[in-house]
Amino acid sequence: MGKFHIEEIEKNQIRKLPKVTFSGKIVVVSTEDQEREAYEHLSGFGVIGFDTETKPSFKKGIANQNKVALLQLSSDEKAFIFRLNKRPLPKEIIHILASGHIVKAGAAVHDDIKALQQMHDFKAEGFADIQNMAEEAGLKVKSLRKLTAMLFHMRLSKSQRLTNWEANHLSKPQLIYAATDAWISLKIYNALKSAL
Repeated sequence: MGKFHIEEIEKNQIRKLPKVTFSGKIVVVSTEDQEREAYEHLSGFGVIGFDTETKPSFKKGIANQNKVALLQLSSDEKAFIFRLNKRPLPKEIIHILASGHIVKAGAAVHDDIKALQQMHDFKAEGFADIQNMAEEAGLKVKSLRKLTAMLFHMRLSKSQRLTNWEANHLSKPQLIYAATDAWISLKIYNALKSAL
């Protein structure tokens, strides 16, 4: 028996909800100092939000061959964006991904982990898939957008999802989208955890 008794929400209802966006500090990591800042900040939490972005491939019927372009890790206050097409993942961040002491909460994390492991060899520990948690809580929805709407009565925008994540300069809307996806995963994890 599920713990949540929340009505299923329709697409047209979601469109009417107020938009939710990450309002903390967004750091696009491009220096060693920023790598240290990311490690020091993120390793101070028991749970952080996790997501990745990959440049879309529009070849019908062919799996996307593009490598992960972005890794996003977020606390409530700060979201760090690692441009993996520009700069290798720092060993301190690989340490966080391999730590069983820091929960990395995200949606459909299995594929993200596999894609990251193709770029950097590490043993993934401490990942929590909020889609599995939602199922355990009795929710029949899996998308971040629907979970956000059902749990927080807010609308998560997906307008930037199919943009070029390998662009030389990421736009402000892209950065906000990327940060918000990681951060909202953390919020959903905390909401579901309290119900399980």
